[in-house]
Amino acid sequence: MRAVDIIIKKRDGKQLSAQEIDFFVRGFTNGDIPDYQASAFAMAVLLNGMTNFETTDLTLSMARSGQALDLSKIVDVAVDKHSSGGVGDKTSISVMPMVAACGLPVGKMSGRGLGFSGGTLDKLESIPGYRVDLTTDEFLTQLKEKGIVLTGQSLDLAPADGKMYALRDVTGTVPSMPLIASSIMCKKIAAGAQAIVLDVKVGNGAFMETLEEGRELAELMVDIGRLAGRKTVALLSDMNQPLGSAVGNSLEMIESIETLRGGGPADFVEHCLHVAAHVLLLGGRAKDLAEGRSLAEKSIADGSALEKLRLLVAAQGGDASYVDDLSKFERAKLIEAIKAPRSGFVSQVNARTVGEASVALGAGRAQKGDPIDHAVGFLIFKKVGDAVVEGEILCEVHASDAEKLKDAHEAVLSAYQFSDEPVSPLPLFYE
Repeated sequence: MRAVDIIIKKRDGKQLSAQEIDFFVRGFTNGDIPDYQASAFAMAVLLNGMTNFETTDLTLSMARSGQALDLSKIVDVAVDKHSSGGVGDKTSISVMPMVAACGLPVGKMSGRGLGFSGGTLDKLESIPGYRVDLTTDEFLTQLKEKGIVLTGQSLDLAPADGKMYALRDVTGTVPSMPLIASSIMCKKIAAGAQAIVLDVKVGNGAFMETLEEGRELAELMVDIGRLAGRKTVALLSDMNQPLGSAVGNSLEMIESIETLRGGGPADFVEHCLHVAAHVLLLGGRAKDLAEGRSLAEKSIADGSALEKLRLLVAAQGGDASYVDDLSKFERAKLIEAIKAPRSGFVSQVNARTVGEASVALGAGRAQKGDPIDHAVGFLIFKKVGDAVVEGEILCEVHASDAEKLKDAHEAVLSAYQFSDEPVSPLPLFYE
């Protein structure tokens, strides 16, 4: 078998066998197949696509390229939840404790933020001492003993994907649906969860900007999951405006904790309950979505979800007193209210504009390795569909210095658009 023959076969639009795909992935991972051939392969896939069977074979080969966890020896069923990324999306920090409090173990490996999309790990590190570098043994022990783990990807999961992504980024082959889907799913499969809930964001603050793109990606990932023997469901959710109110690391942690206390913005609470219901149904703890939602609501009402978060923070070395005393979180030196320039109805709060403005404030990274300012960000009070009066507060900017505050003020105000006529609120979920 030769790499060039596999490239030619895909170039000509023919279907590759599982053996051919596995040969190519193994050769690329160990260095036998050079970058220039892998780049040609990626471009052939971009131009000609792959069948769902080919994409599943590619996913499984990449999942086998490094270490893989087998959680079935630790717990009866473990679930994972993945979001394709967005602005103000702190869902995992609230949903995972709800689910774990209902007796369903959750073992999740999250990422850091890059670009306008915030990272769960950066938010958790707003709590001093919280470790995101658990070893494999620590991950497995904590999952078994505590029923909840939320850490970084510290073991060598799917190294083929890391190598391939670095090439795709510089060869114009990022927007390939089979390559995107296999990149996401290979890490989920290698991480060992038997049930996976995918929250696929759609809108100007997401990587999939249209509902059609989001649906295509969601259907492909669900097919991969099923063909790989994993229970998988995908939700298409809106990301045309920030989710909830808080954007920024400490601010989002505070909002997540307030949600587990029974507070939190209505849209974020509803989003979390809907996702939690799907996770509990898929994990076999609920017979239908209504029961799943009821169980999630009960975990908030009786305090067991908050207790699970407290347990998680303590287990991973964090100062659990932050869960009980929100005043301990780092706060920005400068806070400024932004007021409505006119009366009417909010017709847009562009999520990407808000996300990029939060990165400029220091809440995110323009490049890997950039430092994070946990205290800065925004609180968005007025959302699409809300009526406003001139001079009413739309949002707050939390900044570390006056120059950044001025730029953020202008940027976030530009994210807002207004209408004289009433505007319908955006849906939380499409499908």
